[in-house]
Amino acid sequence: MQDTQVQDGGADGLGREFLAFTLGKEEYGIDILKVQEIRGYEAVTRIANAPEFIKGVINLRGIIIPVVDMRIKFRLGEPVYDQFTVVIILNIKGRVVGMVVDSVSDVTTLTPDQIKPAPEMGTAFSTEYMIGLGTVGERMLILMDIDKLMSSSEMGLMESIAG
Repeated sequence: MQDTQVQDGGADGLGREFLAFTLGKEEYGIDILKVQEIRGYEAVTRIANAPEFIKGVINLRGIIIPVVDMRIKFRLGEPVYDQFTVVIILNIKGRVVGMVVDSVSDVTTLTPDQIKPAPEMGTAFSTEYMIGLGTVGERMLILMDIDKLMSSSEMGLMESIAG
C-alpha cells in the first residue's frame, strides 16, 4: 500500500516526472503536470499578423487554443510535419496552449541529483527558460521551464496574466 505514495515522486524529494520530446536532434523535458494531453498534429487555422512561430489555432472540444511551433520558435530549421509530429496540449496558469514538437519519447522521473544547472551559452534557447539539464545514463534532457516560457512577453500568449 505504501508503494503507491512513493512512486508519486511529488514534493517528497524523490523526483519529478518530465515528458521527454524531441526538437531537431535535441531532447527536451517539461514537467508532466503541465501536460493536459498529447495529440497528433492536425491542420491549424492561421491567424493574420500572428508571429511566425504561432502556427494558428485549433478547436479543442469547443475551446479555441493557440498552437506554437517550438522548432520555428527556437530557429531549429524548417519544421517537417509527419506521423511522429505531435501537439502537446499544456495547461499554463489556467490557459490552454498547444505546442508542436517533432516527437515525444517517454515520461522520465528525475531525482534532484540527476538535474544539473544549465551552463550559460549563446544559444537560440535562452537559459532563463531552462530548469537545468537532466541526465539519464547517456541521455541528456534540456529541462524547460514551460510556465516561464509560455507566459513570457516574447510569446505574447498570456497578456492578461498579472505578474
